[in-house]
Amino acid sequence: MEQRTDSRASDTREVLVAEDLRKQYGPRQALRGLTFVLRAGRMLGFLGPNGAGKTTSIRILTTIMEPDGGRFTVDGIGHERPDEIRRRIGVLPESFGLPKQMTGIEYLIYFGQLYGRSARDAKEYGMALLAEVGLERRARSLVGTYSHGMRQRLGIARALVNDPVVVFLDEPTIGLDPRGQQELLGLVRGIARERGAGVILCSHLLTEVEGVCDDVVILSAGEVVATGSVAEIIGGVARNAIRIQVPESSVADSERALAAAPGVMNVTTSQATPGWLRVEVKNGGTPSDHQVNNTLLDALIHAGVPILSFEPAGGRLQDVFLHLTAEGIK
Repeated sequence: MEQRTDSRASDTREVLVAEDLRKQYGPRQALRGLTFVLRAGRMLGFLGPNGAGKTTSIRILTTIMEPDGGRFTVDGIGHERPDEIRRRIGVLPESFGLPKQMTGIEYLIYFGQLYGRSARDAKEYGMALLAEVGLERRARSLVGTYSHGMRQRLGIARALVNDPVVVFLDEPTIGLDPRGQQELLGLVRGIARERGAGVILCSHLLTEVEGVCDDVVILSAGEVVATGSVAEIIGGVARNAIRIQVPESSVADSERALAAAPGVMNVTTSQATPGWLRVEVKNGGTPSDHQVNNTLLDALIHAGVPILSFEPAGGRLQDVFLHLTAEGIK
């Protein structure tokens, strides 16, 4: 098995295409029409609240589970050929076991040989992978002596041992300190850019997704509620919207007062963020317009509502996520 060259880094082909994937558990529809595209060299944040269908989606895309409907391809290979797909993907699950009595290089040699490399080639490539993830100096140390961050790096090296075109990473930075998180995300970013692999990052840390991912898929109650670049998703929801925080006891009064204010199109609340309201204003007004701001503030002041916070909505991925998944977590 030969290592692919860096020519993939400039590749923009579609390495993973999902079309209308569906899955049902008894009467419950866990996944309803998952559709998205991942291109070479790009990182995609795969997001959703608990029960949204993320785990089901990843199990299908990594061939652990078959879909009830729809189809997907990896590197042009249809899902009906799972054995071939497995040779083209790498996976770092959230929880994975490591043999404590093996050294880092022994661990990678073992998996390299499973993928058809000779012992010599597996060792050579294993050492290259350890250097890539910053573990070359600990190549011959027992895995049992590795820190949590080092074990995560070894897990990433293991996910790359077959030189995959698509890499799935499930909560890779969980349990790491801020510096460790930053370093690991930089490493993951390099995998996409330098190897030209498509990377799917599952994470509950929305700030890290916003910081490193190119694209986002957001699931809610088994359905895709947003897909596109990070900038598109944030910009689309932020347009003409303002977030206002009031005491929880004043939410109902605030909703009535704001809904009656001139230029207001819609006022919504969410159980996920008690005390916060999202106000959409008519086209032509933006959250930076002083006239719009004054109108909303006046409405609340005349209603006798204390104003705890007042800011543009959707300026962060977390705001967009909470807004788009509000119905699914009620």
